[in-house]
Amino acid sequence: MVKSMTGYGRAVETVNGREFTVEVRSVNNRYLDCTVKLPRALSFAEDAVKQAVKGTISRGKVDVFVSLRTEGSDDVQVKLNTAMVEGYLAAMKVMTEVYGVRDDLGVSTLARMNDVFTVEKPEVDEEALQADLMTVAQKALESYDAMRSAEGKALEADLRTRGETILSLVAQVEAGSPQTVADYRTRLENKLREVLANTSIDESRILTEAAIFADKVAVDEETVRLRSHLNQMNEMLTTGGAIGRKLDFLLQEMNRESNTIGSKCSDVRLSRIVVDIKAELEKIREQTQNIE
Repeated sequence: MVKSMTGYGRAVETVNGREFTVEVRSVNNRYLDCTVKLPRALSFAEDAVKQAVKGTISRGKVDVFVSLRTEGSDDVQVKLNTAMVEGYLAAMKVMTEVYGVRDDLGVSTLARMNDVFTVEKPEVDEEALQADLMTVAQKALESYDAMRSAEGKALEADLRTRGETILSLVAQVEAGSPQTVADYRTRLENKLREVLANTSIDESRILTEAAIFADKVAVDEETVRLRSHLNQMNEMLTTGGAIGRKLDFLLQEMNRESNTIGSKCSDVRLSRIVVDIKAELEKIREQTQNIE
């Protein structure tokens, strides 16, 4: 199956009292470039998320955003550091009695002192937490991959249609090429009659010149190769997978053949057909940039 490099997927699910939100989005890129943004509590799971992304896409600029919301407040306990509070109070009493400093101590003032409170967090089972996260991440990746597949299907259909258009244009070039030689022979014969007037014309010379011209403008080899390349493109589209780079290389070969055909076509009508072929190849190239 052909897949696009652009896509978006999102999953939100509560697992074991924690709400995970995972978003995956990607754009075109020559290689795989994955960035994962996690809350601090899940930073240890970055590599696992990246490995899951690598299992889904082979190239593209991928961004993964993860957020975590914990239900309830039992996970964190804030306690008063009584020893530290008593130390502060004793020191402040000395300040008042010895130095005559006015006693304006209040709870808000004391609460701002360092280490007055201790925060205790329960020990986290990172392995279990990562497993919960990956359950949601996989669903987001499935949604993301479904969108890529849908877009890839549209891209495949477009490329096949354009390939058929090029084949039709190539057939017109092949059909018109012999006529170009015939027209050249007629022009050559008329020119010679005009120049030589009543002098007899050497038919063998005309045949020789026409043969030389036919050899120069022959596009059989190029059209055969172009047809072969188009067949290869269709085979790649049928096989699917990560074919973007192969298609890009194949298009270079098709452009080379079309350029050669264009350089050999002296007929205006055929030249216009070659321009149409190049235009279709350029549209295929643009679409190929979106294929994984």
